Amino acid sequence: MGSQYEGYKSPLSTRYASREMQFLFSDQYKFSTWRKLWVFLAKAEGSLGLEISEAQISEMEKEIYNIDFDAAAEEERLTRHDVMAHVHIFAKQCPTAAPVIHLGATSCFVGDNTDLIVLRDALQLLLPRIASVVSQLKQFAETYKDQPTLGFTHLQPAQLTTVGKRACLWIQDLLMDERALSRCQQDLRFRGVKGTTGTQASFLQLFNGDGKKVKQLDQLVTELAGFQKAYAVTGQTYTRKVDVEVVAALSSLGTSIHKMCSDLRILASRKELEEPFESTQIGSSAMPYKRNPMRSERCCALARHLITLFSNAANTHATQWLERTLDDSANRRITLSEAFLSADAALLTLLNISQGLVVYPKVIERHISQELPFMSTENIIMAMVKAGGDRQICHEKIRVLSQEAGAQVKQHGKDNDLVDRVRKDPYFAPILNQLDNILDARTFTGRASDQVEEFVAEEVEPVLARYADALKTVKDVKLNI
Repeated sequence: MGSQYEGYKSPLSTRYASREMQFLFSDQYKFSTWRKLWVFLAKAEGSLGLEISEAQISEMEKEIYNIDFDAAAEEERLTRHDVMAHVHIFAKQCPTAAPVIHLGATSCFVGDNTDLIVLRDALQLLLPRIASVVSQLKQFAETYKDQPTLGFTHLQPAQLTTVGKRACLWIQDLLMDERALSRCQQDLRFRGVKGTTGTQASFLQLFNGDGKKVKQLDQLVTELAGFQKAYAVTGQTYTRKVDVEVVAALSSLGTSIHKMCSDLRILASRKELEEPFESTQIGSSAMPYKRNPMRSERCCALARHLITLFSNAANTHATQWLERTLDDSANRRITLSEAFLSADAALLTLLNISQGLVVYPKVIERHISQELPFMSTENIIMAMVKAGGDRQICHEKIRVLSQEAGAQVKQHGKDNDLVDRVRKDPYFAPILNQLDNILDARTFTGRASDQVEEFVAEEVEPVLARYADALKTVKDVKLNI
């Protein structure tokens, strides 16, 4: 007998994704949902006049969760058909109901409808996770809305922003992801009862040509499964365009997570900001002093995988010939599960990060002091003009002093001494008493603080209000590994 360590296990299940999300993609959830669908079908058919008794329904309901997985696997080895294997096993457990199990249905009745239920429930699990991250980042943005920091364009120092304003850029992306995934959830429909090629021919035969009853059957089963609407037309399957839309939204979430965590990694390298670091955590096996941003790196790794899954969903839809081909099956087993499990794992890690971000204002101030003198030159010129100076002369003075200070920084590795050079130059004597105010970093951040307040009130709070109950139960996330 082989060791349990000799077979492949997905890191998504052993290391990263939550138990709740794993359960939605488990065999237990899948096959018990198949059985629920067979019960829904029988109930609806019976209510519309077919000879299906309450005793048969009751017998099936008692066995919904009592699944003999070993027997089903053995049956599938014989039949080479997973749905019929489970029909046979369910029928053996429910001998009275056996004649009506799967009556009139095709395999996609249970397969596709179950997938849609899983997509719905998985979206329902993910959306509050996004809201939880947004809620934490909102608090962070409000706390640091006034903290000046260097802004960067082209990864080069640019005009100042604030730490809180930068966090709002991350939040804005996540709000767009929440909107996209909410739309996916709202747009999601049920495949319903459509038959082998989507024509409902088998059900029309069951009801002796009564098309009205077939439509009622479709709607009844749809409602029993918790959906308001079914797709009006299908082939054998619901259109795989649905998978494209859902995985596209998840992949887009991956880009937001990757961008934010890349920013965190850059800021960590500058020692301006750090993700949580536990007291017993080891940063490096060779360099004990290191505090590596491993959580952000994990998010980037998972997000990159999530982003790539979109091409699988897109190509699968593109190659579904006519009413369907089976080359979607193996791919979807991997793509749909890994998309949700990766998103779940990345969001849990991101929530852990956002619950414990550490800012180092003194480091940020030191970095500002190295760049602000250059940024302040226009303000110095304007102050001199107001004091009666000639702009052109002042501009040349500042240009020369800036070049000299730049040489000290770049050629000699020294601190930026432009302000000292300005103070020592008699030409600038008229404004020396204003210099501290001119160099106050808070005067260089524009409306950043106001933008944080406005953004939170107008954009963030209305979204979080929809998740108020879920946010009350959020706890500190502890990563297993």
